[in-house]
Amino acid sequence: MIDSPYLIKPGSKVRLEKIRTEDTGKFKSKQDGEAASRKNLDKIHELQEVLYAQGKHSMLIVLQAMDAAGKDGTIDYIFSGMNPQGCQVTSFKVPTPLEKAHDFLWRIHIAAPPMGMFGIFNRSHYESVVVERIHGYAPKEMWKHRYDHINNFERLLANEGTTILKFYLHISKKEQAERMKARLSDPTKNWKFNAADLAERKLWDDYMSAYNDAIGKCSTEHAPWYVVPADKKWYRNWVISDVILRALKSLDLKFPDPIPDIAKFKVV
Repeated sequence: MIDSPYLIKPGSKVRLEKIRTEDTGKFKSKQDGEAASRKNLDKIHELQEVLYAQGKHSMLIVLQAMDAAGKDGTIDYIFSGMNPQGCQVTSFKVPTPLEKAHDFLWRIHIAAPPMGMFGIFNRSHYESVVVERIHGYAPKEMWKHRYDHINNFERLLANEGTTILKFYLHISKKEQAERMKARLSDPTKNWKFNAADLAERKLWDDYMSAYNDAIGKCSTEHAPWYVVPADKKWYRNWVISDVILRALKSLDLKFPDPIPDIAKFKVV
């Protein structure tokens, strides 16, 4: 578990409404933060090559957030320079009929990254204790047990060599409104607007309550949650890149040994 001011320590009671969304930490300017993020990314990309070559560890990044909080932007920024052979992104939409016919973790498990790979979940198994809870798709008698199932599932992945980092991109309701307005006013962003997002926005308090429970009940030593201030996109990027980099450094990453007597081989 990587320490951070934004780490939700196991057993903590979460109240998102009391956590700042506009924090900028130690940085005095956006430029300083962006420069620090670029340095982090350079090192992350170097270590990703070793992770891929070694094939003994994998890393799973889980992104959850309210609409317009920046999940896509985070993926684009943090992972755009990675070797695509060692990186997979999975976006979890409404379950298909086949997925509905299985347990709620079935489609999640098959998307988990194999050894050597980075896996990024754009939304995740947490939709089953947030969206399904809020809209009544799953009765309380069902979803109240899912926290334990999630913790056990994540422990399984961690025990098998997957480092799990979960980030909740925490924006204010005011900032969400500004980003939605931008999607309506900017022709290059119109495609991002979904009328259903306005209906979900009306359920803000319900979402905060569901996320409070999900994050509080499922932040563990083996799969911690980080509540990332996301009103400032540049600071969001730094926080996430900082945690990922330190997590990579904590692994015993090294290139595999060369084949025996490699010095004897000559290319002619």
